[in-house]
Amino acid sequence: MEIKHTDDSHKGMFYVELDGKREAEMTYVWAGSDRIIIDHTGVNDVLRGKSAGKQLVAKAVEFAREKGIKIVPLCPFAKSVFDKVTEYHDVL
Repeated sequence: MEIKHTDDSHKGMFYVELDGKREAEMTYVWAGSDRIIIDHTGVNDVLRGKSAGKQLVAKAVEFAREKGIKIVPLCPFAKSVFDKVTEYHDVL
């Protein structure tokens, strides 16, 4: 599953497209220049049970590490992943 990413320096999104249709997405907004706030994660039924949401969070963690920034997971799903995966706590 390919995770794509868009960012316009104010807000951004990690997402999965299948046949040209966005089937999963995780959106965020920038809070200053060193922090993003994950505010929404949504996965359509076609990808349920395929760990799409967890892969979106993993991609956000990878992005944060590359950029040297922190993540504030306001989205309940993203927060639950961060609570369970201690390896991601370095970006909190």
